[in-house]
Amino acid sequence: MEALDDLTVFVLSLLVGFEVISRVPATLHTPLMSAANAVHGVVLVGAVLIGASAHTPAGYALAFLACVFAAANVVGGYAVTDRMLHMFRPPAERAERTGASGTSGAPGDGGGQGTGGTGAAR
Repeated sequence: MEALDDLTVFVLSLLVGFEVISRVPATLHTPLMSAANAVHGVVLVGAVLIGASAHTPAGYALAFLACVFAAANVVGGYAVTDRMLHMFRPPAERAERTGASGTSGAPGDGGGQGTGGTGAAR
């Protein structure tokens, strides 16, 4: 009976989570991802604690898998958040970080190469 209760809580949390996330506007997505990364860090700590209390080979294997998935989720979440924040940086700062010239020639980018940039600050 306890397994049925756990399954019910799991399914209900999936449904509630889907509804909450699907209603988040795009402008709040980056802060939400940062908060989710913090939560996943707590999940990783929980997986380590579960691993410390395991006493069977199956328990160790499940704890190891939980640690691997939680760590991958944390690292991937921070990588995605970094890429999303990178999109909001000025073009010159983006180019400096990636090592590109950063001059697209678009009007207003201060480029100087291409057709639109004058090289002067506007």
